[in-house]
Amino acid sequence: MKDNLLTKILVSFVLAILAGALIGPSIEIVKPLGDLFLRLIKFIIVPLVLASLVVGVASTGDMKKLGRMGGKTVAYYLLTTALAVTIGLVLGNVFAPGAGLDLPAIEEKVEPKEAPGLMDTLVNIVPTNPIAALVEGNMLQIIFFAIFLGLGITMLGDKVKTVQSFFEQLAEIMYKITGLVMRFAPIGIFGLVAPIVGKYGLSVLMPLLKLILAVAVGSILHTVITYSTSVKLFAKMSPVKFFKGIAPATLVAFSTSSSAGTLPITIKSTEENLGVSRKVSSFVLPLGATINMDGTALYQGVCVIFVAQFFGMDLTFAQQLTIILTATLASIGTAGVPGAGLIMLTMVMTSVGLPLEGIALIAGIDRILDMFRTSVNVTGDASAAVVVAALEGELASGQVDQVKGTISA
Repeated sequence: MKDNLLTKILVSFVLAILAGALIGPSIEIVKPLGDLFLRLIKFIIVPLVLASLVVGVASTGDMKKLGRMGGKTVAYYLLTTALAVTIGLVLGNVFAPGAGLDLPAIEEKVEPKEAPGLMDTLVNIVPTNPIAALVEGNMLQIIFFAIFLGLGITMLGDKVKTVQSFFEQLAEIMYKITGLVMRFAPIGIFGLVAPIVGKYGLSVLMPLLKLILAVAVGSILHTVITYSTSVKLFAKMSPVKFFKGIAPATLVAFSTSSSAGTLPITIKSTEENLGVSRKVSSFVLPLGATINMDGTALYQGVCVIFVAQFFGMDLTFAQQLTIILTATLASIGTAGVPGAGLIMLTMVMTSVGLPLEGIALIAGIDRILDMFRTSVNVTGDASAAVVVAALEGELASGQVDQVKGTISA
């Protein structure tokens, strides 16, 4: 079914290019299809993020375990995610996939909003009214609220079993709705891409090859450098052993474009091939499938630069710092389902005032990019499990003894 959807999206993208090129500006008549797709994406963002993140935090079920491993796990995920989006921004500036397009009509239409300062962004993460944050769709505040809801559920345990079950069921419902929305993606993408090609011509599609290359190179760099360093430094594990051990999960992730769908094979690979204990894998990996989205963050960094260049906008250093912060926190709420990265990209673009119409060009190749970023996400989950297991003395074979000696030294 996923392969079928990928084929439909690619066919739709090609048809949109052909229709736009052949028909010209009058293809604007299909634009409502694209607008409807954008509205459907916005429609599912808030409940999807809230439910998936609450379930991810509350799934520990044990405050001692959460206190011991939670801080290390979340810190590792946030740090590697920040590194990933930074790499994405750097490669976006180096490759310049959206630069060099002469689109004066678009430039006149765009009125970029002034991005808030970094300190203002940090302060505004804490909502004064969480219900208002949900109504307004303030994603950073929703993420903050969801984390504390999950913590509260964990602390109260069986007393709030009904509340936990509610969010678990809501999360399942939202995953299903997300799948339904993504089925509409081929039609929506046609409605988004065809009018742009019809108005501006085939030249607007040229940066896409550079965009794919930038994401692919970034994924390889982040995987090889960041994860090799972390497993070698903290777990004294050979990077070759790590990559060979997690290879089955990485390949499944590349094929399915779903972190959640890959979770069973990720747990199996880390336990059997890398020596991670069940205690650690059952906590770190499900949490990672929900909140650890290094590949998605890297993709967002590249794509935001691409869209800014496409619309002829220059992002300041402060705005790029805001992108790092927003993408890092937004990745926490990215559910591990196909297409979710495209949904969360709208949040990051909004944080620096970029028009959402810019995702039209990205949407057509999103599933191709999804293969790269999901592979990075899953490999990152496994590296976190290895590192946390080593720090907790839960890594099998000689690995744990070496780490204990390092920590006590």
